[in-house]
Amino acid sequence: MVDNFHHEFFGIGIQNGKTPENLGVLWRSAQNLGASFIFTIGNRYAKQACDTHNAVKAMPYFHYDTFDDFYLNLPKGARLVGVEIDDNAQDLETFHHPRRCVYLLGAEDHGLSKMAIEKSHLLIKFNSQYSLNVAVAGSIVMYDRGIAKPRT
Repeated sequence: MVDNFHHEFFGIGIQNGKTPENLGVLWRSAQNLGASFIFTIGNRYAKQACDTHNAVKAMPYFHYDTFDDFYLNLPKGARLVGVEIDDNAQDLETFHHPRRCVYLLGAEDHGLSKMAIEKSHLLIKFNSQYSLNVAVAGSIVMYDRGIAKPRT
């Protein structure tokens, strides 16, 4: 019998992150909640993100200049899960997290790019009236993943 538990992983990152403080908080949560790697896409605060917290020393950190570069380097077999308020997005409360996936968050002011939304295998959203701070949103997604929910 194959033990699928050991074949599970997830990474989390931000497209065009707005502030280095948000990135630092998200990285700290990622380290505490079991992420395998963290990443940034785009040039906004990418350099500062490297300096915000020791999490970048504790787990692999990747930076991609463009969404295309990121997409071409997705881990094999991983599903891209976009976090976005969108009509096609599933509610996080009933979402079954993939065993192997990469969560992608957008900045609070712009959200995910149109291409990122189109290329995401799955989209999830919060039952929330307004968009959440990106570090808070990412932390909630990772916490939800850690709850004993079925995985697909």
